[in-house]
Amino acid sequence: MAVELCLLLLLLFCGSTVSEVQPIYKPPPGTLDFGFVPAKTYDTGAYHEPGPIGILFKIVHAFLYLVQPNPFPQDLIRKVAQQKFGNTQGDYQKAIYYEIGFIVSAALGLLFILLLPLVGLCFCMCRCCDNCGGEMHQRQKKNADCQRSCFATFLFVASLIISIGVLCAYAANQHLTSQVRGAKKLVNSNFKDLKVFLNDTPAQIDYLVSQYNTTKDKALSDLNNVGPLLGSRVQEQLGKEVRPALDAALTMAGAIRETKEALENVSVSVEVLQEGTERLHANLTDVKMHLSNTLNDSACSAAQAASTCNIIRNSLNQLNINANFSGLPGVSSQLAKVNDVLKIDLSSLVQKGYAAFNDTPDLVVNQTKNILSDIKNVLESIGSNISSFTKTLPVQKILADLTIYLTQSEAYVQDYFPVVEQYDFYRWLGCLILCCMVVLIVVFYYLGLLCGTCGYDKHASPTTRGCISNTGGNFLMAGVGFSFLFSWVLMIVVVLTFVTGGNVEKLVCEPFEDKTLFKVLDTPYLLNQHWKNYLSGMLFKNPNINLTFEKVYSDCKENKGIYTSLHLEHLFNINEFLNISMYTEDVALRIEHIQINLSKIILLDEIGKENLLNFSSSGIDGINFGAYLTEINKSVTKVDLLSFANDLEARADQLPKGALENALKGHANNIRMIHNQQVVPLEQAMSTLNQSIRLLKRTSSELMVKVKNVISAVNAAQLLINNNASLVIVQETKKYMDTIVGYFEQYIDWVKESIAMEVAACKPIANVIDTAVDIFLCSYVTDSVNTFWFGLGGSSIFLIPAIIFAVKLSKYYRRMDTEDVYDDTENGNNGYHKEHLYGIHNPVITSSVEQW
Repeated sequence: MAVELCLLLLLLFCGSTVSEVQPIYKPPPGTLDFGFVPAKTYDTGAYHEPGPIGILFKIVHAFLYLVQPNPFPQDLIRKVAQQKFGNTQGDYQKAIYYEIGFIVSAALGLLFILLLPLVGLCFCMCRCCDNCGGEMHQRQKKNADCQRSCFATFLFVASLIISIGVLCAYAANQHLTSQVRGAKKLVNSNFKDLKVFLNDTPAQIDYLVSQYNTTKDKALSDLNNVGPLLGSRVQEQLGKEVRPALDAALTMAGAIRETKEALENVSVSVEVLQEGTERLHANLTDVKMHLSNTLNDSACSAAQAASTCNIIRNSLNQLNINANFSGLPGVSSQLAKVNDVLKIDLSSLVQKGYAAFNDTPDLVVNQTKNILSDIKNVLESIGSNISSFTKTLPVQKILADLTIYLTQSEAYVQDYFPVVEQYDFYRWLGCLILCCMVVLIVVFYYLGLLCGTCGYDKHASPTTRGCISNTGGNFLMAGVGFSFLFSWVLMIVVVLTFVTGGNVEKLVCEPFEDKTLFKVLDTPYLLNQHWKNYLSGMLFKNPNINLTFEKVYSDCKENKGIYTSLHLEHLFNINEFLNISMYTEDVALRIEHIQINLSKIILLDEIGKENLLNFSSSGIDGINFGAYLTEINKSVTKVDLLSFANDLEARADQLPKGALENALKGHANNIRMIHNQQVVPLEQAMSTLNQSIRLLKRTSSELMVKVKNVISAVNAAQLLINNNASLVIVQETKKYMDTIVGYFEQYIDWVKESIAMEVAACKPIANVIDTAVDIFLCSYVTDSVNTFWFGLGGSSIFLIPAIIFAVKLSKYYRRMDTEDVYDDTENGNNGYHKEHLYGIHNPVITSSVEQW
């Protein structure tokens, strides 16, 4: 009943989540944060550390490996489970071969049980007949002290080994009792984890359902921002052609303004250059005339100045203008036409096109209001459907039933646990009695060794030994007697616990640890001859589903969700509930019906286009740029006036001091002043003219073609907006729809991953199995029982040599009735008779003299 309820709970729980655990790895348009599924920490740590006694456990495991090194007999176990064992003769041979170690050991134990009491009985009867050391007479030998020491040493070693063995047995007995008493806490921890497992599941389901709001809120946010999202995407795609066309038109508007400025600069610069060159020519003519008059002075006739004056006179022709701007054509007509073009603000028209195009997001918002309202209603209905579906599941009722069953089970365990403790007390008491039997024997041996060793007097004869020594011998014989009485009882317990505990370790614990036991349980048709897979047949009534004990245990061990571990999708198929098309079909259909009309966007009207054509026919391409560049490339004067003035001043310095030198230097200063006041401004005007002419030349180069290209680009972009924008809108709408749908896909993927790994993590189930088998059965019980028989068995075996050494040693400690006599002539000072012995009577027994 419990299993069925648990499965029904898991079925319905998983019904609210997912039927497939493999996540869909599609790149989401935006990552949603669903947080962490609420999960409490389980308290049970299904791991047992035995502590110092673990060393004994490992020694016992090594001993069992020596006794039984064969691998786990999977085939034999399968045949036993299928009741086919014994159908072939080889089965018994395989079983005997596997159990040969236990069989031989048990046979030796049975031989011990049968022979030791019989030997003890014979030994007792033999001693009663004064044989087997029963005669109270001791023959003295030369090596008597050596023999006594050896027997005492061997008996002490045997007793020590027996003591160690009984201590191991006692430690194992105490360990088992303490673990059984502490198991209540472990059991309670497992029940607590199972309750957490049941109580935490509804909260996890509610959390998964509530996180739909995260998806819905993100989708609603994108819907509310349809302008920036969808509108901006459409604008971005159209802008790949629209923006370059508008940029080209705006650039052409700037070129018109630059052309006007350049024409104005040309007109002004030419006028300045024409007037300046005329004044410069007149001034240079005056300078040449005055220089010529100065050179005609009589001072130049002197021999020292004649050559210098001639050189200066010959260079006067260089003082003349070089460039002639009077013949350059004017640009007034072109300037007038460009001014007419500028009467219309082309830049303003282009900016209006920009503004209209940038209003695309607002157009999208205004034209999608009704559709977006329908989509929001669909999202709300989806959330309502999810909530209503989960509310129809009888999860609470099933959880309540399971909780009641779990509570009843816990109460039953709590009620039964005192009985377990009581029976464990009886077991502990029985084992303690067995240990006390061995302890009693060992105590007699230790007391015998102590009294015998302390009370022994080597100078005393066997008949005159002291009371303490005699008591020690009696203790030794008492130990021998109790050894014969108790050893067979001890060995019976050892053989029974050895066969039972050893086989449990080999057939249950070790296969459980390496999961071989699960492989046997997963054998097809093993537990039910009609079911290939027993677990799936029991859970789903479908034995063909590949559900194995090993896989379920391993998944639960890794704390995976129970839906994944038990493959509960075969029990409840919710593909329809979680089918992504079920949730997004209405959303996708409504998004696909979005119609956006952008025909109201006008990039550049006919006035702007006509304005561009008027600019192309303004005539700037008819300007004679060659004539301008020819004069511009010339210098203002034929000679650099500063160089000429410096050279003139240098030659004046070569003349004798006087009026001629001063006059020439005055002319040089006058030439410098002409350069600074007239040539420099002319050069600046020529530079301005040069820049303007070259700008006009670049602008006029293929001007008609450039203007037509701009108009064609604008027309193409306008055509794209008017006629072909629908295709772009459809493409971007599809991407926008994929973005919205992607949120649902992320939600479904997250739900699947959560169900697979986090929700209803079945670690407590694996912990229960580990607690029952690995910890309680194997670590607590089996290891303790095996250590108990290992210690008790070792003590029992070493009772045999202890009996022999104790009997031998007791002769040296007990007071004898008769002893050997010595012949002084033969013995000398040694005190030992060499050839024959003479018995003398004990002072207490006077009749012995007459007998000898």
